[in-house]
Order: sequence, then C-alpha cells, then structure tokens
Amino acid sequence: MSHEHLHHGHDKLRKINTAFLVGIALNLIFVIVEVTAGFISNSLALLTDAGHNLSDVGSLVLSLFAFKLAALKATDTFTYGYKKSTILASLLNAVILLVAVGIIFWEAIKRFSQPAEIPGLSVALVAGIGILINTITAFMFYKDKDHDLNIKGAFLHLFADALVSVGVVIGGLIMYFTGLYWIDPVLSIVIGGVILFSTVGLLKDSLKLSLDAVPGNVDLHKVNETVLAHKGVKSIHHLHVWGMSTTENAMTAHVVVGYGLLPDYIARIKRNIKHDMEALNIQHVTLEIEQGERECDEPEC
Repeated sequence: MSHEHLHHGHDKLRKINTAFLVGIALNLIFVIVEVTAGFISNSLALLTDAGHNLSDVGSLVLSLFAFKLAALKATDTFTYGYKKSTILASLLNAVILLVAVGIIFWEAIKRFSQPAEIPGLSVALVAGIGILINTITAFMFYKDKDHDLNIKGAFLHLFADALVSVGVVIGGLIMYFTGLYWIDPVLSIVIGGVILFSTVGLLKDSLKLSLDAVPGNVDLHKVNETVLAHKGVKSIHHLHVWGMSTTENAMTAHVVVGYGLLPDYIARIKRNIKHDMEALNIQHVTLEIEQGERECDEPEC
C-alpha cells in the first residue's frame, strides 16, 4: 500500500474520531441543558427526551470505543485483531434504538389516557436547540454512513434525535397556542415510527454480518464470474465471503486450474484474482490453488 493511501486512511480515521468526540461533547452538554430545563419547567417531555439523548451519548461512546479497538493490532489470541467489534457495536446500537422506540411508544400510550399539561413555549425553545445540535453532529457522519454500519448507526441515532426535537418543537407550539395536549403523544408515535423504519435495516444488516453472511456490498455471483474469467481457471469451490468489520471483507476459496501450468503463471493468476477482488469490495483474499480438469464433486461444493 502506498504512502499516499496510508496517509488518506489515517486522515479519514482522524476525521471520524473527531466527529465522534464532537458529537459526544455537544450531546452531553445538551443533555445537561435539557435536564435542567426539564426540572425548572416541570416538563416530563424534556426529561424523557434528555434520557433518550443520554442513551445516544452512550451509543456514540460505544461506537468510538469499537473504532479504537478495530485499530489495535492482532494478537496470538485474536489473530484477526478486534475489527469485528465494529459489527457488535452496530448491532448493539440497533438494539438500543429499538428499546428507545419502545419507550417512546409506551410513554405516548400512557399520555393518551392522562395528557399532562406542558409549558409548550419552553419545551419548543429547548427542543429547537436540540434540532441544531443533533443536525450538525448527524451530518458530520453523513458522508461515510453508507460505507460503515457503525457510522450509519451513529448517524441514525443523531438524525432520529433531530426528528424527535422537530416533533417536540411543533408539539410545544401547538400546545402553547391551543392547549391540545394530546398532540404530544401523537407526534411521539409518528416520530417513533420513523425511527423504527430506519432501525430495522440497520438491525438486519448487523445481524447478517455478525453471523458471517455475505456483506451487502459484495455480489457473490459477480465474484464467481470474475474468478472464472481468468485464463487457466477451471472452477472455484469452497467459496466463503464474510465481513471482518463494518468496512473490511474477507474471502477464502479453492481455485482449480488446469494441469501443466507453470508456478509463475499460477502465482500470476492468484495476484490477478486478488487485485480483481479489491474492486469487488473484498480486501483480504486467501486462495488455495488445485490442479485438475473436472468440477469438484464434494458435498460442500
């Protein structure tokens, strides 16, 4: 790998770390502000939202910790290093989001039967600050959210918080001008549904990666086609592709080549296959070369 690529990789990691640290700091400050405002105004809505924001701070800390672990070198015990911690973090983040949605739904149902009188203007003002903070921090992760499940989880947490804050502002203003306090649980259910819709995809992808399924950014049919397109390759079997982390994929395979090929030519086939796999989002490739003319007839093929 060239010095330029290494520098680019380190620069990208530094930006991601900075985004996490800024997101943690800003959201922690907002939690303190929201809790204080909630106690002063006696607003359960603000206190509940503060608890939700505090869970997001925990999720950001978890994601940052996973990135730090993934950067550690491999050991005799963890020969792949700790890269898979990013997958576990994204899975846990999805579960935390689902729990948060469950709490939102539960509180909304309770408020339908016992709508609480809420100081709408104060709620709207504090929630407006939340929109600003959560939107700024969410879009710090926007660029990389489609390349890393862990970052996608962080983005969804923060964007969901921004949506919640929008709903709280709207609800606060409506309640202030009309006194219709049942608006609050209705908005909570709508916002919870939006969060739930986004989280299902994150949970599905995280579960698949944790079970070593083929990552979503890898086309297994294309992998087969690309390997078989190399001159001298007869067949491929025992093909396995899995995610080592939320950004790196690995592959092992047995590649059958024809009899009589020179060692240098076989080595070139291996190099070319590995190069082609990088273009197909597979960074770590281990190949076992077999010589023969017929297809593999083992049950695993």
